[in-house]
Amino acid sequence: MPKVLTKEQIEQYHDEGFIAPVRVISENEALSIKNQLEQVEADFPDEINAQSRNNLHLSFAFLDALAHNTIIVDAMEDLIGPDIALWASVMFIKEPSSKQYVSWHQDATYMGLDSIDFPTPWIALSPSNRDTGCMTMISGSHHSEIQIHKDTFAENNILTRGQVIPEVDKSKAIDLILEPGEMSIHHGAIIHGSQPNNSDQRRIGFSLQSYVPPSIKQVVGKNIWTHIRGKKRQDNDGIELDRPKYNMDPITVEQRRVAEENLSKILYKGAKIKRKY
Repeated sequence: MPKVLTKEQIEQYHDEGFIAPVRVISENEALSIKNQLEQVEADFPDEINAQSRNNLHLSFAFLDALAHNTIIVDAMEDLIGPDIALWASVMFIKEPSSKQYVSWHQDATYMGLDSIDFPTPWIALSPSNRDTGCMTMISGSHHSEIQIHKDTFAENNILTRGQVIPEVDKSKAIDLILEPGEMSIHHGAIIHGSQPNNSDQRRIGFSLQSYVPPSIKQVVGKNIWTHIRGKKRQDNDGIELDRPKYNMDPITVEQRRVAEENLSKILYKGAKIKRKY
């Protein structure tokens, strides 16, 4: 018996490559997290900013709690089994009336894993719709192999390399409309992207990219994982990530620095340019 997801949702994930929406927390709880996020942005601008957005669950306890949220993790267990580790996290913020966008891409392209078959929850902390620049999925595209991506390093493209798949069948595009506190889940190989935020409010999404079972191995870079549930991975290269006991816990802030250096080497492997995120 699945713990959170219905049989139909699990079938949709495998057939179409995504599920949405799934309620994780209430809108009030999402607003509280958004308020905490904006407070730490003000208090610790060097730790969290537009170019320092990865693995924030290691620096801030309220984001670590979201990464361990029972509904999210139960949904992951429904898809990948009981032994779960988290590869990384990314905070995607589009400022009001900004030109920032995400080009058509597949997450698994540069993650350095030996599989493309893993799920990523994306939790909305503010409304995510066509006006604010929600994610759009190309339904069923995860059944293909990884496509050729062109590195553009375009200024307003908030992907690391500005990577883009030149030819995409947009007739299969589906917008994922989420209210604060809802999540979507998408497959590591599905083609997706998002448009600019044309609204007067921030569009904030916390991507837990990605939850993986022990059968998936890191083949580029070091193995640095956050243990979530079940049996711990045995391939951590001697680097054990802790959970922050409070915001800016110096132990996990330092662990984040190590994880970030490793993540940069993985994501930019073979790139001609290296950006700050």
